[in-house]
Amino acid sequence: MSFEGKVVIVTGGAQGIGKAVANAYGKNGAKVVIADVNEKGRQTADEIDATFIRTDVKNPLDIIHLMDDAHHKFGRIDIVVNNAGVSRFKSLYELTVEEWDEVVNTNLRGVFLCAREASRYMKKNEKGGAIINIASTRAFMSEKHSEAYAATKGGIVALTHALAISLGEDNIRVNCISPGWIETKDYHALTERDHFQHPAKRVGKPEDIARACLFLSHPDNDFITGENIIIDGGMTKKMIYEE
Repeated sequence: MSFEGKVVIVTGGAQGIGKAVANAYGKNGAKVVIADVNEKGRQTADEIDATFIRTDVKNPLDIIHLMDDAHHKFGRIDIVVNNAGVSRFKSLYELTVEEWDEVVNTNLRGVFLCAREASRYMKKNEKGGAIINIASTRAFMSEKHSEAYAATKGGIVALTHALAISLGEDNIRVNCISPGWIETKDYHALTERDHFQHPAKRVGKPEDIARACLFLSHPDNDFITGENIIIDGGMTKKMIYEE
């Protein structure tokens, strides 16, 4: 899949899934902007020949600056992957309002603001653009103590189809990916049990998500919008009972 001439912004691109996504676009010819609050993003950008713009997606002014700076540098914005996110897994009796707001403002409000501000530029393109939001299978199933994270990821799925309808008239497609277990640290430390509990017989890798981003944002796939794709090795389809 060639993305020659395309400008791609990846939030949360310093490491993990975001880094793999940024790298995949770069390898396929795109000009990539890594937006992250983590200064490690500078190193990642150097490694994959990308541009780093420090961005805290909780800050609306940072997002405005990100889109303006990227457009000023490259003259266009074609694709945005909203990957930045945080979690606070703790008892709902102990979760503070400040912690709740941090998760919501990062994971959900940040996605909305990035989509809104990027679209101001995308709609000027002859062929519009594409937005991909990274949600989670936790939008559909939960472990305990995940209220804030689950709420934001469910919100992202709903926000995705709302944006797809609103932005369709501007030729901007909006889709969502909900990853399951994607190991971003030491894949070789995983056990056989970790892998074989998945119907696909392995734990996911960041590159699995990156390939889906390429697919959803490629111009040849312009009939796909408003969708959420679950990439979890089949786990959300598996009935699990204690024995």
